[in-house]
Amino acid sequence: MTAQSKFVISVHDLMHKPGNMRELDLKIDLDAPLGAGLAAVPKGGELDIELRLESVHEGIYVSGDVLTTAEGECSRCLDPVKVPLEVDFAELFAYSLEVEDDFLVVDEKIDLEQVIVDAVVLSLPFTPICSENCQGLCAQCGVKLDENPGHEHEAPIDSRFSELKKLSETEGQD
Repeated sequence: MTAQSKFVISVHDLMHKPGNMRELDLKIDLDAPLGAGLAAVPKGGELDIELRLESVHEGIYVSGDVLTTAEGECSRCLDPVKVPLEVDFAELFAYSLEVEDDFLVVDEKIDLEQVIVDAVVLSLPFTPICSENCQGLCAQCGVKLDENPGHEHEAPIDSRFSELKKLSETEGQD
């Protein structure tokens, strides 16, 4: 855990005082993007975080909401799209390591980075769309179907009948 991290919070006032609670609002500008694929929160994107820190016997229980906007491209038509996200999270930061996966209070501080990154990335849409009625792109030529709804192609000839087509073409030349 590094002291310079924007996600590190001092919990000195809550240490070993079960029942005490503190609320906190944070705004964090991202130094690196969150997520990959068709949607991600970009580098420089802002996370608005509402936190509730509660002292319990085992450690510090942290719950909260993250509000942010993911950017990407529509999975149907590839137009740019912005997706607002609201993500809830909750985690216990223990005073001592009981299970290998536990988060720990270290030097009277907690590091929320992994908790928040996991919550946001897991809530990113796999297939973002610009609108519910987006028709996407033509699979044959790539024309945007919303702009050309009557778009059609000549029906392809079934390859099993290609010999018959050749036969009809040669008969037409005689």
